[in-house]
Amino acid sequence: MGIGEASKIINCFECGRQFVEFYSQVGYSQEVKENCLTMYVNGNGFRAIERITKVNHNTVIRWVRQTGKKLLEKNNEYVIPLVGQLDELQTFIGRKKDKIWVWTAVDKDYSSILEWNIGDRSAETFEKLWKNIKHWNCYFWITDGYKVYPKFIPDGDQIISKISMTRVEGENSRLRHPKSKITSKNFLLF
Repeated sequence: MGIGEASKIINCFECGRQFVEFYSQVGYSQEVKENCLTMYVNGNGFRAIERITKVNHNTVIRWVRQTGKKLLEKNNEYVIPLVGQLDELQTFIGRKKDKIWVWTAVDKDYSSILEWNIGDRSAETFEKLWKNIKHWNCYFWITDGYKVYPKFIPDGDQIISKISMTRVEGENSRLRHPKSKITSKNFLLF
């Protein structure tokens, strides 16, 4: 097919409209899109991706937003875990003096935080999280032994083991270092 044939315009004699005989595919291939998204997950900035792939940074931003929306929709369909892990993470907003605590609940077998709450390191803050997760009826809850957990978790349902908390500690690491290339490469899920 020559250049003239691909762009041939056809006129309709009845309505006067113009049509193109063959439409070319507009946009980037799925491979280019996945490559850009992988580069973003690995810590590259939007402009760096643009320089490397020649894809406009606004296009990459749109792809990231679209993928993020799909992930949010998918994450709402979580399965109640058989074994849950609970942990608390200290962080700050703005200044290190402004400390806050992020309480997280994850499934031992699957990546991602299933439920979370932000506040201080008190029983009142954990109680808000516990109200959202106690109906899961997990066989066991793995914790680090912090004094708040026994107030809520029934006797015999808590396992205190820092060694068995690799999933929740991994999720906490992602929260602490979201742009770290080392962390992103270790937790790449694409």
